[in-house]
Amino acid sequence: MQPYTMRQLPPRADLRVQVPASKSILSRALVLAALSKGTVRIRCGEYGDDTRAMLSCLSSLGIPVTEKDGALVVQGCGGDIPNKKATLNVGNAGTAARFLSVALAFCGGEYVFTASEQMTRRPMGILPILENAGVSVERGDATFPFTLRSEGIKTQKLTVDTAESTQYASGILLAAGMCGQPFTLKLTGPRTRGSYLAITLNMLTAFHIPYTRNGNEIVVSPQGEPPEEYVVEPDVSGACYFYAVALLCGARVMVDGVHADSMQGDIKFLKLLEQKGVRIRDTAEGMVADGRDIPVFNGFDEDLSDFSDQTMTVAALAAYASMPSILRNISHIRAQECDRIAAIVENLNALGTRSFTDGNDIFIEPDRVYGGTVKTFGDHRVAMAFALMGLKTKGITIDDADCCKKTFPSFFRILDEITK
Repeated sequence: MQPYTMRQLPPRADLRVQVPASKSILSRALVLAALSKGTVRIRCGEYGDDTRAMLSCLSSLGIPVTEKDGALVVQGCGGDIPNKKATLNVGNAGTAARFLSVALAFCGGEYVFTASEQMTRRPMGILPILENAGVSVERGDATFPFTLRSEGIKTQKLTVDTAESTQYASGILLAAGMCGQPFTLKLTGPRTRGSYLAITLNMLTAFHIPYTRNGNEIVVSPQGEPPEEYVVEPDVSGACYFYAVALLCGARVMVDGVHADSMQGDIKFLKLLEQKGVRIRDTAEGMVADGRDIPVFNGFDEDLSDFSDQTMTVAALAAYASMPSILRNISHIRAQECDRIAAIVENLNALGTRSFTDGNDIFIEPDRVYGGTVKTFGDHRVAMAFALMGLKTKGITIDDADCCKKTFPSFFRILDEITK
């Protein structure tokens, strides 16, 4: 754990920053490329520990991935995994754990999954779904380690409840193109049209995997020839921390390569900033957020269920609003890297802003923010969101800056540069 004491941002700052590749898109691209019949060049920028965990697992499976000229070159196996018996350490990467367990269930073999201690506390609701499809899963009292044994999925249709996580559905959609015949996924629950599912479907098309959708049923057909190259968008989730600075500190901020047509759901966060008076403009180099003429802003009353990674960012902004805020329908974030609702409430109260929850929503009553130590609970998003408050208020320390290596290794280096 490496503490980091924040420095304040100068008034009316004019910032231009770069963010890593989207972890969500890159992880999907790696799985799709690995299962493809052919070689795919994935162009991406900086990436974090979650992607390194995925790459390590692909190496253990015998799927070659080389890094060349800022791209990852994947030699796909066409669904025929070279190493049909392997031990995979997914680290703290929920995407690697969920996507690979599904892909290997479809492809067949015997695999031992291990993980970090933090990952052992996260749900793996995909495993009972796979067991119902004829896959053997052996595990003890904890989720990890577990052993997955499969001779392929014994059904051509599965049903997934999106309430806990849409990653389970995405994992099935990513692997379904490896079937020799059409495969049907039925979606239930509150997020059947969620933004992360939209990313997955968009990428099926990019990787030449046909699908049709009728209501909440999606039928995936076998994959054609994969693309020679796929370009990964910059991470909008990471960009939002810097766009938030436009409102919080009255700054002008450009993030290279982020555009309004991004398929990432967190692009909706920019609409929240616009509602508070931030001027948003899309340029050839990237989107610009200009909040230099906003002396005060009122509170938030927002349903964040479809871009919930920004719940903590909005909470940090809400501490400086002129009125109370309600952040709605985010109960599912309790089961992520940490209990994010509890982390928000504890940290805001520790820094002088009264906050409480009824389980599904968070209520924030702004007051004078003062210095203190932010407990990150090992969660990269807690660290990055609450670091924003340290750009505005003196004396705020992040207790574990290293946890940002999960998705954004250069985050605090960028903060060093912009606060000099």
